[in-house]
Amino acid sequence: MIRVVLVDDHAVVRRGLEQLLRGEPGIEVVGSAGDGAEAIEVVRATSPDVVLMDLQMPDVDGVEATRAICAEAPETHVLVLTSFSDRERLIAALDAGASGYLLKDTEPEDLVRGIEAVARGESPLDPKAARHLLDVRTQVPAVASADALTPREREVLVLVRQGLANKQIGRRLGISERTVKAHLTSLYQRLGVTDRTQAALWAAEHGVGGTDAAG
Repeated sequence: MIRVVLVDDHAVVRRGLEQLLRGEPGIEVVGSAGDGAEAIEVVRATSPDVVLMDLQMPDVDGVEATRAICAEAPETHVLVLTSFSDRERLIAALDAGASGYLLKDTEPEDLVRGIEAVARGESPLDPKAARHLLDVRTQVPAVASADALTPREREVLVLVRQGLANKQIGRRLGISERTVKAHLTSLYQRLGVTDRTQAALWAAEHGVGGTDAAG
């Protein structure tokens, strides 16, 4: 039985999701929350297998709640369910520890499959969100200097220049290998390169990294 907690600031959405999942064999809704802070408390009380997490919520948003839950309850998987598919929110959610990212217009059967996949340790990603992540040229102009990179992008780039593999980068930064791949995809797009060798050359040319470890 997959134990699920629903997190959304709209009560009608929570009720609709509960009704949808109630008829699914193998899935049990064990709690719900209307904001990130409440979500953290409900997870503490119920120890679910999966948290279905909205992102846009008052006070503590879904990204911060995901970060807290993944740090406090690493055995609980967070599956983002949101209306937003932009690159920044996607990477922020993955960086916070989310295991998957689906959009609210997904088909009910795809949502159920997503919950089951996350519970198995897989990482479902909505095709629309993936396209936003991969479609750089129209969304994210190439940067001219390292100053335009985010701190996390710079950390990843430093370690790429040092020759570390994705798994090693993940361990060094305390993030998953999946999240490293998401940052690399973003970096390639931002730098206007196509692989890690070109990214390392860009870093060398722009004075990023070297032999020092990333902070």
